[in-house]
Amino acid sequence: VDVPYKPANGATFQETPAILFSIPDGRTKEVAKTGAKQASQPAKEQVRGKGSKKSAPAKAVSAPAQPAGDALALWEEVTAYGDTVRELKTAKAAKDQVTAAVNKLLESKKNYKAKTGQDYDAKKKPTGGASAPAAPATGGASGDLALWEEVNKLGTAVRDLKVAKAPKDKVTAAVNELLEAKKNFKAKTGKDYDANKKPAGGAASAPAQTAPSSAASGDLDLWEEVTKLGKAVRDLKAAKAPKDQVTDAVTKLLDGKKTYKTKTGKDYDANKKPAGVAAPATKKFPTSTASGDLALWETVTKLAAAPATKPAAKPAKKEKAPKQAQAPKKGETRLGVEAKKDEDLPTWFQQTITKAGLIEYYDVSGCYVLLPPSYNIWEHIKDFFDKNIKDLGVENCYFPMFVSQAALEKEKEHIEDFAPEVAWVTRSGDTELAEPIAIRPTSETVMYPIYAKRCQSHRDLPIKMNQWCNVVRWEFKHPTPFLRTREFLWQEGHSAFATKAEAEVEVMQILDLYRQVYEDLLAIATVPGRKTVKEKFAGGDYTTTVEAYIKAAGRAIQGATSHHLGQNFSKMFNISFEDESKGKGIKEFAYQNSWGITTRTIGVMIMVHADDKGLVIPPKVSRYQVVIVPCGATKTDEDKNKLFNACKALENQLKSFGIRAHADLRDDKKPGWKFNDWELKGVPLRIEVGPKDLEANSAVFVRRDTLEKVTHSGILTVPFIAKSTVLDTLDNIQIDMFKKAKKELDENVVRVETTDTNDAAWAEFCDALSKGKLIQAPYCDNPPCEDKIKELSSAGLDVEAGAPSMGAKALCIPFAPKGELKETEKVCICPGCKEKVKAVTMFGRSY
Repeated sequence: VDVPYKPANGATFQETPAILFSIPDGRTKEVAKTGAKQASQPAKEQVRGKGSKKSAPAKAVSAPAQPAGDALALWEEVTAYGDTVRELKTAKAAKDQVTAAVNKLLESKKNYKAKTGQDYDAKKKPTGGASAPAAPATGGASGDLALWEEVNKLGTAVRDLKVAKAPKDKVTAAVNELLEAKKNFKAKTGKDYDANKKPAGGAASAPAQTAPSSAASGDLDLWEEVTKLGKAVRDLKAAKAPKDQVTDAVTKLLDGKKTYKTKTGKDYDANKKPAGVAAPATKKFPTSTASGDLALWETVTKLAAAPATKPAAKPAKKEKAPKQAQAPKKGETRLGVEAKKDEDLPTWFQQTITKAGLIEYYDVSGCYVLLPPSYNIWEHIKDFFDKNIKDLGVENCYFPMFVSQAALEKEKEHIEDFAPEVAWVTRSGDTELAEPIAIRPTSETVMYPIYAKRCQSHRDLPIKMNQWCNVVRWEFKHPTPFLRTREFLWQEGHSAFATKAEAEVEVMQILDLYRQVYEDLLAIATVPGRKTVKEKFAGGDYTTTVEAYIKAAGRAIQGATSHHLGQNFSKMFNISFEDESKGKGIKEFAYQNSWGITTRTIGVMIMVHADDKGLVIPPKVSRYQVVIVPCGATKTDEDKNKLFNACKALENQLKSFGIRAHADLRDDKKPGWKFNDWELKGVPLRIEVGPKDLEANSAVFVRRDTLEKVTHSGILTVPFIAKSTVLDTLDNIQIDMFKKAKKELDENVVRVETTDTNDAAWAEFCDALSKGKLIQAPYCDNPPCEDKIKELSSAGLDVEAGAPSMGAKALCIPFAPKGELKETEKVCICPGCKEKVKAVTMFGRSY
């Protein structure tokens, strides 16, 4: 052994395999088997002085030539032994097993040379008759293919379970089985599983015949079937067929593509038609009936000539007739929002955020470009929150975005919830990484080893750190900009305290800051509360939350969460300190919190406040709080310049008061166009100034939230009036927007009471849910009951795969419920539940 085996060390975490001396690898150069002196003799003869003669090479006594078939059998036997040696090394088998396999390989090579008169060459397969039976090797090409197909099958099963929203335990079990299969594949083949690289395998095909092979013909049939399904989908969309017909056709197309890949090992490509029994070109009539060309040609011609027929509509459901796109009227543009919020919420939302210039779509699904107007809103939230957490003693920091697999899986319960959404880096350039690296879905496992290093004594506590960063969670549900994205911006704070009481105080302080973000900045009413056992943060003691309500969708949405982790993570990561009050050397584990808010806030703000004209942005977070638009006809360029100068002067004056103002002096757009543009972008206050306003020293104020117009005097010449009038108007807009949102929330929260039986209460629960309301009802806080409520409340409702659930979810246990729990309410709202009621809990459909 040149290099002995070494176990994994603490620096590289990798084992060093044993390296044996002089293992033949199939090269044609023979290794001398006699002593060193004899082996070196020919070399000495060649390097002697000029006069010396070169020794003639000895004539090899070749063995009698073997029949071609025997040579092939011997070659395959050596190859099989070579495969066995490589597989044993890859699997890190015991040294004696490897040595025995190497000896067999050397013996078979010696036998090959003795019988064929040639050295074995792995790259030169002899031609000849039927091969001999395979040597006792494990694996081989056929085995590799079987292993690959097994992993591929398990991967498909995992994807199907996720799409079908199967129970978490089933998905986890399937994922574990997939990982085990991948591990087995690598152990037996020496390669990482690659879904795009199907190994060659199986018996060699028969000698090529003049007719195309059945495999090629089968590939072609599959390709044509998928192409046909794709055309059917396009035809349905072009005909604006009902949604259920299109969905059925798309499902069939996806199944067809999956079957194509399973049977051919390749992704379907519409531009790459497989070779096979191809139909001849339509312009040339075939003259031969060989391989059925004539019959195929006639069939294709008949199909092409037949008129396309629409699939029959399903009579069961009453579908809304698809809206026909209307051509714009004369003088109209299509720059504004065309969909109605109450009629087509998804289309309205998409049009609003794109036409108002908040985002651009990106070529990676679920990822979006935040343009300056939307990022500016995030900056206002960030500035407010950052200032307040610094007042609490929190310091900002930054930790790496990459997480090792070992670190991520250290806290099993914690990572279980994130496992299906974790994105992994597996390759650098063309090189596979020795160990996959995760992109952070959250940073507990990244940050806490550092906390453990920094915490030695109670004097090191509390530790309060926060980072503003991005995270990646590979959502399988419908990605929606701001609301559900695969990459998003957030802040995540992590703190450690000596006592539980200190930690619990901070939990509520942070939650109240989140409430202020929504209510004071974004003018959105919330319901603060505590998550149920099922919905709490995995690995934590409990979770607090602020829940918002979107009337147009009839759904709640989680606004932000503040978690108390207890000592769960500190015990896992050894975040401990010496507690002198309990005696010298006595160690205590820290009590921890974590808390976060994301760019989802922007999406909630849009859903709650925006209308059919576009955005309605609260003044406290608006990029421009006031836009000044010159309007009205001017007789001369001098009058026009005078008007523009007055608007610019008002902009500068308002800016000096700390008001974010902008004068729109574009001379290529008419005032009406500008009015619509700024209404679409949601600027809270528009000030219109015309020639007559200049003369009267007045201006027209137009509120975006109500579109109310009011004329104010003294605005252009008296700074004090301008400041007070504008600030008062902005304050009123902020207050009124919150009042409207609060009213919507209060009117859509229903308190359902139970009695000795909950039959009537459950009927009331389902009726309220069907109307898009949130329900507060007695609940036992038992996870199986929560699953049952969700299942029963969604019974009979069709939901598109990946779309938000139609069942009721436990949103939170409100700190201030609409009605306190009564002594008579001893029955849980869940039908058939016999558990003791614990609290009034809020349920509803949720994003």
